[in-house]
Amino acid sequence: MRHLYRSRRNRLIAGVCGGIAEYLEVDPTIVRLIWAAFSLPMLGFIGVPVYLLCWAIIPPEPAAV
Repeated sequence: MRHLYRSRRNRLIAGVCGGIAEYLEVDPTIVRLIWAAFSLPMLGFIGVPVYLLCWAIIPPEPAAV
């Protein structure tokens, strides 16, 4: 079973979009562009709080041993 984690490799701010991209097996840039496309028309009133919520809820990727 796969788990959703915040990425340690594909992170720009908190690794949320990178983690979602790794989970969905797509390029992180695509996830970031989609996130921005939904956030910018509403001036970030939805995108930013949802990102912060995801940052708080999604656990970080475990360190490689």
